[in-house]
Amino acid sequence: MTDNQTIFTAEQKMRKSVEAVQKELATIRTGHASPSLIEHLKIEYAGAILPLDQLATISAPQANLLIVQPWDKAGISNIEKAILKSELGLNPMNDGRVIRINIPPLSEERRQELLKVVRRHIEEGKIALRNVRRDALEDLKSQEKDKEISQDEHKHLQNQLQKLIDIYIIKMEQVGKDKEREVMAV
Repeated sequence: MTDNQTIFTAEQKMRKSVEAVQKELATIRTGHASPSLIEHLKIEYAGAILPLDQLATISAPQANLLIVQPWDKAGISNIEKAILKSELGLNPMNDGRVIRINIPPLSEERRQELLKVVRRHIEEGKIALRNVRRDALEDLKSQEKDKEISQDEHKHLQNQLQKLIDIYIIKMEQVGKDKEREVMAV
């Protein structure tokens, strides 16, 4: 393994950690309709469990309305049941062709609960970043021990890795601030 390969791999893992947290935060309801709110819901259809976005078109024609249009009308009741069972607190209305979901405004108490959830996800993301750094540092130590890199290279790569994690921690915090602003927007 080359000395830069460890840093390159660590950076890719850090980027994926930030993307995973962004994806997770997209599922948190903010009072604005967004297809990402429900597209991950698992639906039982034709003997298989599939995500909603593979069974229907999801659109947000208004800020407080989601429309789910199943490609096969036979699956509409299963989709409706899955939305009702989800922890999102949504009440779907089925007219036989499409499902309409009104997104009610959030109460102040619910917004505070969602802020705690956002902060927890951000902290878990930071822990994932630190774990990537730890693994990369261990890899660099073993490379130095095996005489693949010199002590000076090890120090240089260690500094490079620290700068990298600082950048990704800032990115993770920015993702959290953006989501907090979104949750608190009335």
